[in-house]
Amino acid sequence: MKIIIIGASSGIGKEMALLYAGKGHKVGIAGRRNELLQEIKSIYPDKFFTSCFDVTGAENIFCLQNIVAELGGLDLLVYNAGIGVPSKDLLPEAEMKTTQTNVLGFVEIVSFAFNFFVQQGQGQIAVVSSVAAFRGNLHTPAYSASKAFLSNYAEGLNVKAHRLKKDIVVTDVRPGFINTKAAKEHKRFWVASPKKAARQIFRAIESKKRIAYITRRWWLVAQVLKFIPYTLYKRLV
Repeated sequence: MKIIIIGASSGIGKEMALLYAGKGHKVGIAGRRNELLQEIKSIYPDKFFTSCFDVTGAENIFCLQNIVAELGGLDLLVYNAGIGVPSKDLLPEAEMKTTQTNVLGFVEIVSFAFNFFVQQGQGQIAVVSSVAAFRGNLHTPAYSASKAFLSNYAEGLNVKAHRLKKDIVVTDVRPGFINTKAAKEHKRFWVASPKKAARQIFRAIESKKRIAYITRRWWLVAQVLKFIPYTLYKRLV
């Protein structure tokens, strides 16, 4: 397969890239930190193709087209880029930075991949959302809202693929706590390593699942978050 992973320089994205390359696939890895991308490329020099760009910039489509050309096609795109800047005092700059990365960059890149797969007749997209998508978040309001956007967008694309009668599957990946830098600001439980998360995401993509909780036990938390009354939720968060 020919794969592009957006947000591959560390964490889940890096582990997924290593997993796919280790299985012999050609992988385009994209991220903001070129030195980290080059370190990953050195592990499988003939399997990795790097592209350094920021999804909030103006070069998303240009860079994507170049990676697709280098790979010789595209079968799977993974959107793993995302941030959650703490905004307890609701700082506009923090909220905008999160929204630009998690929503605007996401839409541009994923819509490009979807339209590419429509023309091709088939393909897969995996978007890394979050269990946090179910409710508003006190400390990072834009983060939870943006992840809800991702999940709803993924569902919309699956409906669109069905109506177009195209073999396109969009997997909405909903992780709980993963042992990354982004999670260190929170009280954590049921923490999974990026490697374990990557393995479970890999299996979800292989199975063409529409929704995948990472790890699977976070499905229980999702159910509680969905149905807990607001009057109780606002006291707990």
